[in-house]
Order: sequence, then structure tokens, then C-alpha cells
Amino acid sequence: MAFIKKSPDAACDEAVSADANDSLRAAERDFAGLIAQLDDADPSTRRWAARDLLAFPASTTALVARLKREEDRSVREFILTSLTRLGDEIAVAGLVEWLRSEDAVMRNEAIEAMKALPDEVAPIMGGLLADADPDVRIMAVNVLESLRHPHVEAWLIEVIDYDSIINVCGTAVDLLGEVGSPAARPSLLRLRERFADEPYIQFATDLALKRIGEA
Repeated sequence: MAFIKKSPDAACDEAVSADANDSLRAAERDFAGLIAQLDDADPSTRRWAARDLLAFPASTTALVARLKREEDRSVREFILTSLTRLGDEIAVAGLVEWLRSEDAVMRNEAIEAMKALPDEVAPIMGGLLADADPDVRIMAVNVLESLRHPHVEAWLIEVIDYDSIINVCGTAVDLLGEVGSPAARPSLLRLRERFADEPYIQFATDLALKRIGEA
């Protein structure tokens, strides 16, 4: 395929655009300036600000506040990246609040961000798995899917032992089939007996028990 040579005007426009971005990042890169730029009308300005605030651990409160009202998905991605890398209690609390959003895209964004914070999320996982909202409990199990933490199996066993909602238990059983050990076998058998009339639970527990036995 032949390369198309850009016109001098096009090359000039690109250079100006690059210079503008460089100038933008060079100006007001102190903490106060970056916080102010989180509310700029230009999404690119907000993206750079969210990215560069990573250098300031105290920025998590402002980043969480901006996340709540940010409508541009690309800006949210930058904010979430900074929050996961900063990873303090304020950041985690903000992600949990995002997890409760009515918007499925936003909930998925929170799940993916929380998966990157195993040590920070671990202390609140018990509370999430016992949340009054079954949807939050299901999403918490989804976070466990990629949460590299030694208590994952214990958390899942507790879910299938005590949760009364079939969909929550089913989600936990599916994951136990991937990460479970023989320690999960008694709880899986009890769950199968507790939901003896539920075809999916019967299928899922049988599959999990088979995988655990093969492993």
C-alpha cells in the first residue's frame, strides 16, 4: 500500500496541535492548577489534569468528586486510572459508590478498577458481599474474579453458605468452579441440597464439584 504524503498545511496543523498539548501540560501543572483544570470545558484538558494529578496523592477527593459528574467516558478512564494507582481509602470509597450507579457502563468501570486494587479492596470486601442490595453482592463476586487475594475462596464459600438469593449464589458457584479447592466441597453439597428445586444451581454445583475433583 502506497503511503499518502501529507500536505505542508496538514503537517503544520499537526505540529500546532502537538505544540498546543505541550503548552497545555506545561502551564499550571501545580496542584491547584490541575484541580481547576478538572472542571475545564475541554475534555482533553480534563484528561491531562486527571493524568497529571497522579503526582499528588491528596488529589483523590477531587478526582472522586469529578468522577461523579464526568460525562465523557475517556476522561473517566483517566480518572479511574489515577484513582486505582493512588489507591487510598478515599479512592476505594469512591469506586464503591460508583459500583452502585444505575449506569451499567459505570458499574463495569468500577469493577475493572477495583480488580486492580486487591490489597485496598480486601478490607471492605466482606461488607460488599453482605450488602443489602443483591446486585452489589453480585458485582462484588465479579470483582473477586480477578482479585488476586488469598481469601477469595473463603469469601465465596461464605456467600454460598449464607446468601439467600439464587443469582448471587449462582455467580459465586461459577467462580468457585474456577478457583475452588476441596475445601469448598462441603459448602457446594449443602448449597445443592438447599436449592434442590433450582436446575441452574444443580448444574452449576455439579460442574464446580467436577472441576474441583479433577483439579
